[in-house]
Parts: sequence; structure tokens; C-alpha cells
Amino acid sequence: MSTERAEHTVRPAAVTDADAIAGVHVRSWQTAYRGMLPDDYLDALDPDTRAEWWRNQLRHPDRGTTWVASIDDAVVGFLSLGPSLDEDANPRTLQIYSVYLEPELIGSGVARDLMRTALAEVPPRTVVTLWTAAQNERSRHFYRRHGFSPDGTERTEEIGGTELPEVRYRRG
Repeated sequence: MSTERAEHTVRPAAVTDADAIAGVHVRSWQTAYRGMLPDDYLDALDPDTRAEWWRNQLRHPDRGTTWVASIDDAVVGFLSLGPSLDEDANPRTLQIYSVYLEPELIGSGVARDLMRTALAEVPPRTVVTLWTAAQNERSRHFYRRHGFSPDGTERTEEIGGTELPEVRYRRG
């Protein structure tokens, strides 16, 4: 884990960032979920397919906001926030859909700044939730440091032919 502070900027994502976001997304999954999901599934993740998905998302601002962190104009991380997708959510509840970072930048402060930027945009007294893999202690610690705590709701997602238990965290 790096402790050196990266010189980075955080800004709203544009459709033109889709390819770069997709690359970070795939590399991050291949690192973060190794050991939780099958290697063949992770190794087969395709940045081009993911880029098309991101282009579609970024073209529709009603689906939420994505911020990117960049170093020397290269996207190295991103965070997406929008209306909650949970069936039991209040209509005002927001959800962090994703927070991903180039694996070599873990601990650099980049993800922290993405989180702080997104949370600064959340209206007062608004609940924000997110889902994380139950086994991912690193992400769970990160979310606790930003004021989130497990709310007792769990689910299992089927990904790559494997069941992945997830825990919902809540803030506010």
C-alpha cells in the first residue's frame, strides 16, 4: 500500500472519459475481487465492453454523477453517485454505485478525495448507501472512515458463476 500522496485532480466525468474509466474499472476488479471471484471470469473482463456501458451511463445524467480523479490527465479513479436502486429506499436516498482506483494508488489519498468530493454534493440530512463485498475488508474499512456503517442488510450477487455476499453500508 502506497503512502505517498499522488498529485491529482478530481472533476466531473465526461463521455470522453468512458474508455479510461472502463480500464480502471476492469483493473480494479481484477485486483480487488481476486480470490473472491473465479480467475477466469476476472481475466476475461473486457475494457471495450465496459467502455460502451460507461458511455451509455455518462450520456444520461439522470442516472447519477460520476467524478474522475486524474494524474497528468490520465484517469486513475472514479466514483459514481445517484438515486438509490434499493427497493426499500426512500425516494431521497442516494447510493454510491462504484468507487474504483488504479490498484497501485491504494492508500495515496485519491479515493479519499473522490469520496469527499461526492459527499460534499449530497444535500444535508440525505441518506447515502452503498454495497460492498462482505469479504472486502479494505473497502469496508475505507467506508467506515467516511462515516458509513453496516445497516444490517445483506444480499448475495451471482457474478461469474459464483455467489458473492454483500453488505449494505449507510451514512446519514
